Amino acid sequence: MASFWHFWGPVALGGALGSLARYHVGRLVGLAWGRLFPLGTWIINVSGSFAIGLTAALAARHVLAPAALQLTETGFIGAYTTFSTFSYETVRLVEQRLWRTAAANLLLSAGAGLAAAGGGLAAGGWR
Repeated sequence: MASFWHFWGPVALGGALGSLARYHVGRLVGLAWGRLFPLGTWIINVSGSFAIGLTAALAARHVLAPAALQLTETGFIGAYTTFSTFSYETVRLVEQRLWRTAAANLLLSAGAGLAAAGGGLAAGGWR
C-alpha cells in the first residue's frame, strides 16, 4: 500500500488536476478567441513545456521531493499537455486546405514549445 501513496497517489491526483486544467483552459480560450487557429491547445502545450522545463531544473537541483515531481511532471503536466490534440487539429487544418494555418500551428507550436522548455529550465536554475 505504501507504493500507492508514494507513487500512484501523486500521479493520479496530478493527472486529475491536469486534465481538468486542460479542459477549462482550452474551453475558455476557444470561447474568447474562436477556433480558426487552435490557440487553446497552443497555450496549453507551450505553458506545459515551460512547466516541465522548470520542474526538471528544480528536480535536478533536488528542490522537489520525488512525490512532488511525480505529481507535477508525470501527473499534472502529462495530463495537461496534449500532443494528440495538436496532431489532430493540424491534420484537420490540412484536410480543410488551410495550409498556412496548419504550417503556422506546426512551426509555432514546435518553436514556442522548445523555447518555453528552455525558458523553464533557465527559470529553474538549470546548469
